[in-house]
Amino acid sequence: MTEQQPYDLVQRYPHFELRRYPTHVLAEVQVHAAFDKAANEAFRHLFNYISGSNTAHRQLSMTAPVIQEDLTSEEMVMTAPVLQSGPVPGAEDEDYMVAFVLPAEVTADSAPVPDDKTVKIREVPGSLSAVVRFSGNGSAAAFQSHCVALLEALQVAGLAPVGSARFARFDPPFKPGFLRHNEVVIDVEES
Repeated sequence: MTEQQPYDLVQRYPHFELRRYPTHVLAEVQVHAAFDKAANEAFRHLFNYISGSNTAHRQLSMTAPVIQEDLTSEEMVMTAPVLQSGPVPGAEDEDYMVAFVLPAEVTADSAPVPDDKTVKIREVPGSLSAVVRFSGNGSAAAFQSHCVALLEALQVAGLAPVGSARFARFDPPFKPGFLRHNEVVIDVEES
């Protein structure tokens, strides 16, 4: 069993959940690639880090999810419900941050220093987040479709999104699409 990032369920809405995530630590890599290739570009660097390619030669447990965030289109994501046509966002090469959530007991101070300088360790403060879960492939089109639906559901619920959306993958690529667990996560303003 892979450890999953902990959270507290705050409220269930018809089309999403509102969750409170505690402060957590990420090992992350920035890549320039198409959305559908970004996780593969970063995976080797991150996997090597948790496999002991760090100054402590310490292995860390694999956790879920693997998080991907578009660093170049925060404004586009927030205005996505009004888009009518054009290329699928994320179809061309863009800058993405791909991250492994480190095990809950790891802090920014206790995380081993990566040997690979492209791997960065970052502490993320706790947040209130809206989350929609979906199965299937994790393509740019699937992510964008669920992101648009979540933003529309947030508007109906009277919740204000903060920052850009994150895409979370919980399963390896060899798992059949209909069994895969994926999520779109968007932080919301505290009320």
